Formats: sequence, C-alpha cells, structure tokens
Amino acid sequence: MWYINPDDGGQATLAERCTEEAAGAYRIQVSLLPRDADGQREQLIRRLASQDASIDMMSLDPVYVPEMANAGYLVPVPDEYVEEFTANAVESSVASSTWEDELIAAPFWANTQLLWYRESVAEAAGLDMDEPVTWDQLIEAAASQDKELGVQGIRAEALTVWINALIESAGGHIVENPEASADEVQLGIDSPAGQKAAEIMSTIGQEGLGGPSFSNQDENGAMLRFQGDTGSFMVNWPFVYAATAASVDGGSLDQEVLDDMAWTFYPATEEGTESRPPLGGINIGVSSYSAHPDEAFQAIECIRSTDNQAEYMVTNGNPASDTRAYEDPEVQEQYPMADIIRESLERAAPRPMTPYYNEVTGGLQRSWHPPAGLDPQTTPAASADLIEQILRGEALL
Repeated sequence: MWYINPDDGGQATLAERCTEEAAGAYRIQVSLLPRDADGQREQLIRRLASQDASIDMMSLDPVYVPEMANAGYLVPVPDEYVEEFTANAVESSVASSTWEDELIAAPFWANTQLLWYRESVAEAAGLDMDEPVTWDQLIEAAASQDKELGVQGIRAEALTVWINALIESAGGHIVENPEASADEVQLGIDSPAGQKAAEIMSTIGQEGLGGPSFSNQDENGAMLRFQGDTGSFMVNWPFVYAATAASVDGGSLDQEVLDDMAWTFYPATEEGTESRPPLGGINIGVSSYSAHPDEAFQAIECIRSTDNQAEYMVTNGNPASDTRAYEDPEVQEQYPMADIIRESLERAAPRPMTPYYNEVTGGLQRSWHPPAGLDPQTTPAASADLIEQILRGEALL
C-alpha cells in the first residue's frame, strides 16, 4: 500500500503502470492522505506509532522525514539503490531525503519558488531583470509604480517557507544544528539574517505593498493579486504559470496578462549574496513495519524513473527531482522556465531538517504573524525564546 498526498491522479496512474510492468512481482494500491501537510503527518504518525503493517510506502513532505527517521519509522534505502536514487537528483532533494548521513527516503519530485514579474512594471521601474535583484529593489520598484508584491503572509506553512528562504538567503539558518536533541537545539533566528528577514516582511506589510489581504494571503491569493491591475512581482511555485494560462484559455483573464508574465530566480536578501529559494516536493519512504520492504523499493525504482518523473511533471505540474527529466521535449514545451526551475532547485535550501520541525514551524507562525507587526530588533529574539520554551515543554503551541 502506497499512502499518497492528493494530486491530479498522477501517483495513482504511476501505481497502475508500475504494477503492470512488475508482471506479478508486486502490486501497488494507493490510499489517499489528507490535503494539507499537517493532516498527512498526523495520520501517518498515528498509524506508524501503532505499528500499522498496512503502510508500505509513503509520500512524505520533506520536512517530516527527520521526525519519522528519528523515531525509527523509516527503512534506510538499501545500498543497491542509493546511487540510482541520488546520481541525477538535485542536491536539495537528496539533502531533504537524508538523515544522519544516511539516505532514508527516495527523492521523487521537488519544488521551488521563482520570482515572477510583470515585464511592463519592471521596465517602468527601471529594473534590469537579467541581473540578480534584491527584496529591497522589489520593494522600491513596487512602491514607485503604486503596485503590490505577491507574497504569502498567512499564518500557515507558507509563512515559514518565506521566513526560511529570507534567512537562508542572508547566509543564516533557523536551526544551526538540526540533528540535535530537543534540549540541545541551537537557533539562528536572533541574528543579522533574522533581523533582515523581519525588516523585509514588516516593510512590505507596513507600506501596504502586500495588498489589503496580506496577513491572510496564501499562494493562490498572491497569484490572483499578481494577475490583477496592481500586480508587479511575486514569489510563488511554478503552478502559477499553468494556472494563469488556464485562466486565459477559459476566458477569465486577458491574454496580455500572460504575455506580460516573466520569471527569474528568487530575490536575494542581501545584495551580492546568492538567494536560497524555498524547497518543496515529495520524498518516498518505506515503513519499518512493512512486510514487503524489498518489493517496496522495487516499486519506488519504477515510480521515480526519469520517464515517469517527466510525465508526472507534465500531467500533474510537479517538478521532477531527476535533472534528466528537464531535457524531455514535453517538459521543455510546457515549462518555458524549466531550466530555471532546475537550477533554482540546485540552489534551494530545505526548511530545518530537524525531528522537531512541527514545534519550530508552529513557533515561527505564532511569533512572526502578522508580518506588518514585526519589529526587526525584537521579533527574532522573542521568536527564538518561544521556540526554545516549546522544545523544553514550558510553552504550548
């Protein structure tokens, strides 16, 4: 049984295909997990804690791999598969599949955010988008043109994604020693990188550049604002391109919006320092309680083949972790920005790979929201203190 996150039917299709190709060696059935990552984690943790043998394979959000590995819920990838699963995978996806220097899950698909922009706005603001741009430049450009920035200020995982990318892009880390025990975790939030992140977010909020719904805005909300008359620059996942094209095809959006839409690498937090874009995606793990681990890894070998990853990217809109998939003609046709997605994935920084990620992200969402109310001088320190209290059991989420 393969427990999968919701998609457009792509994983179920791959399960059917690999079952057929296995010719009786194994049969893959799928079971659908909840839509949100928190719900997926909760269901899997409960089943694994009770040693549920019905779970063979799991589609895992990378941030939960360390927690499950640390608890002994995952079978390490056998030596015979390690090179195959990593040789052509983007580095960030391999890093998010590794725990204590051991490959503990198989990179399947990876995701990253790009900087999307309206060419007309960038030109009017005098920005050269062929060169790296910073958040400060985007703030100045949007303000000068009386436009909005497409960002995610909602109290949800999207907020942690943004905070992490800002801090990592400034050379910092939210957690300095992610493999440490709860009482030994060292946080890097109260730092120049954390203060710069808070400064950027609070400026966007206080100057109204995030739009009227900034504090409740998720990825879809940011896309809709970007498509409107006040759109200028937006950080978001690649789904926004296909979604915008679909809106044009459906007649709800003018073609000129799509024609004006362009893309480049995630903005830098500090001038002269290369950005570290967000990393998302899915890694596939094998349960320690599975009665069929050998067959499970055989199935994963089929599921994550280059051809299957390329097809999954084309049909379901989820970028491949295998760099060779980006050479597929259909991928290149459907994703004009395919090469930038691939390179962005190589630059991407995972969120903290710690067994206590749930506590870390919960503390961040509680202390960094609403973004307009952040104080660069006090928020990072208060945030670090709250997370330390949560880890010590002295505060609750």
